Amino acid sequence: MTATTMETKQRPWWVMLVGGILAVIVGAVLLWAPAKTAANAWMLLTAMLGIYWLVLGIMDLVSMFEDHTAWGWKLFIGVVSILAGLVILMYPVAAAVALPRIFTLVLGIWGLIYGVILLIMAFQGGGWGAGVLGVLAIILGVALIANWTSPGIGLAFIWAAAVCMVIGGIILIVRAFQQRSA
Repeated sequence: MTATTMETKQRPWWVMLVGGILAVIVGAVLLWAPAKTAANAWMLLTAMLGIYWLVLGIMDLVSMFEDHTAWGWKLFIGVVSILAGLVILMYPVAAAVALPRIFTLVLGIWGLIYGVILLIMAFQGGGWGAGVLGVLAIILGVALIANWTSPGIGLAFIWAAAVCMVIGGIILIVRAFQQRSA
């Protein structure tokens, strides 16, 4: 059986919908947050990304039990996302103040890995939404990895991350309703 003839089960539509809504909310908060200073925006980004990674990791684990295809990848990215979210939520000041460069590198690596996994899933029948979101995640990941040593890079990518989250979230929401009606 080849990859083109293999039939795979898609994520449940509601998992995709919840992930899309969460991505739009987080992206919108980051774009239009009432944060008065760059430090407040950075702390908000840190907390929101911690929550986002935690919920996304849980959704990946739920997806693993719903659809057993590529369960190893889903388990890996789910556990990594949950751990990253928990560490950030437990130490938000350290993540935001003391480790912005490492945080940016980790975000870039996570985006790259998650994008590759989404592309693999898209080619295995996950749909165009997963493919587009995978490409966006890879672009963001590569940009972050390429510039992680630049001073202030974490703050510079707030806008780019927010835009990617809003666009990706909208795509996931549209795809969820298409999958539900199919």
